[in-house]
Amino acid sequence: MLLSAPAPVAVFAYARPDHLRATLDALAANELAERTELVIFSDAPKDDAARDAVRQARAVARAATGFAAVRVVERERNYGLADSIVDGVTALTKSHGRVIVLEDDIVTAPCFLRYMNQALERYADQDRVMHVAAHMFDIDPAGLPEAFFLGHSSCWGWATWKRAWDHFSRDADAFVRAGTPQDVHRFNLDGAYDYWGQLLANRDGRLKTWAVYWYASVYSKGGLCLHPRASLVENIGHDGSGANCLHAPDWANKACGDAVSHLPDRLRVEDLALARVQAHLRMLTGKAPVPCRKGLLNTLFTRMRRLVAPLLGGI
Repeated sequence: MLLSAPAPVAVFAYARPDHLRATLDALAANELAERTELVIFSDAPKDDAARDAVRQARAVARAATGFAAVRVVERERNYGLADSIVDGVTALTKSHGRVIVLEDDIVTAPCFLRYMNQALERYADQDRVMHVAAHMFDIDPAGLPEAFFLGHSSCWGWATWKRAWDHFSRDADAFVRAGTPQDVHRFNLDGAYDYWGQLLANRDGRLKTWAVYWYASVYSKGGLCLHPRASLVENIGHDGSGANCLHAPDWANKACGDAVSHLPDRLRVEDLALARVQAHLRMLTGKAPVPCRKGLLNTLFTRMRRLVAPLLGGI
């Protein structure tokens, strides 16, 4: 049982009304939805071509029901995904102390809100725990606890506290100056995925994402990120409709719907889970983009690089 009110949920939307509707419908089906404040950040169109779709998405947002309260923030100018997320998360952590974050293509399992809120409450005073993730790759679950800590974050349904988000930095030069060769190797999950390359691409202006900066901020503080053994979210955006997503079914594991009944007591990386995530990423190299074309990209696999514009701001 939660001892405090549920954390607010921020949903970041742009020009995909059907995806947004599916995301909101699934969220409203969560058992804590009626006690949860929902804030939908609707970005303004970046050009005339997006104007009608943004208008439709805003109509979907205004019609949202099933929550304790719904507030729609309609941007008057186009922020872009990265700036919209940073601005919204900063505002809500400042006003509420914590926040749960979704983008408009993340469909949640019915137990998603309970898991996120239990974790936010459980680790509220544990400074080393900086991020709660709802996504997990389709890895072998044998021998793994229901939830565990890893050192890297994930942007497909996540949460954090103000005390952690206060460390968020977009100073890529500072990260690069402080990074040793050993740091680069560890940051890249022992070579499983080139997160460092995405950080450099942001620094050089070839990308504009937010999630790799958040991961770097967590890494620089020796932070931990809680992950479920089985994913509690499904990304429905890999259908070619999103600015940052390419059709990539290998990455979109279905929301399992299994509740997490036990959270870890020991604040340490689960080595077996890390090894399986690393193996999964290596297996997929050259086949599909990483679970965050919205924040975990660049160094895409050769074939994808030819087809896709560099990832966007969502890890």
